[in-house]
Amino acid sequence: MKSFSRLLKSELEAQMAGPSAHAAMAAAARHPARRVINALISFYCHANALVRWRAIEATGRVVAAHAENDPESARVIMRRLLWMLNDESGGIGWGVPEAMGEVLVESDRLCREYHRIYLSYVQPACNFLEHPILQRGLLWGIGRLARRRGRLVRPFLPDIEPFLFSEDPYHRAFAARVVAFAGDAPGMLARMAHLSSDAAEIEIYEESVLQKKTVAEIYRTAMAVRAG
Repeated sequence: MKSFSRLLKSELEAQMAGPSAHAAMAAAARHPARRVINALISFYCHANALVRWRAIEATGRVVAAHAENDPESARVIMRRLLWMLNDESGGIGWGVPEAMGEVLVESDRLCREYHRIYLSYVQPACNFLEHPILQRGLLWGIGRLARRRGRLVRPFLPDIEPFLFSEDPYHRAFAARVVAFAGDAPGMLARMAHLSSDAAEIEIYEESVLQKKTVAEIYRTAMAVRAG
């Protein structure tokens, strides 16, 4: 007989891979955060990209809701995510920058407490993440944060700018979203205009949908959001 944790993981995996993002989020919300978070974190390395991204999105919602009822327990989860990005953890931390970004987008309380630590991962003089793939996730998460809470991200735009010229198209696209969403960036908008014709194609998770877009398409969409 399967244990409760294995049954829960199987249930969530099926929902995360299913046709409805709403149903996947609802399934995660039905269970106590302390029970569901282990399964969600385990999905950050799932072979199915949609399962990975929905688990990341669900983490934000589950931990934010948990923070309203049990702030200290939610902080324990945040500290666990931070530890997963620490070299001493022995792991890589796949999906963690994205998940942390989602938590900060969804939770006012946790954003106040952790946004400076989170944004320090893009600062060379602080907790800079050196792994290029983790940098992709961090820039994606900062872009989510910038769209919802641009004033918090704005002071860090000088640290974002070098990614606009990265050889990695994910870096270029996700950095462009940060700059466009964060608001006032004197001269920086002009310096990223070259991305308007960038034909490199990447995969991006937006509005609970996983899709392929060019860097130019992502740039233009971000600029349209800014203008609107």
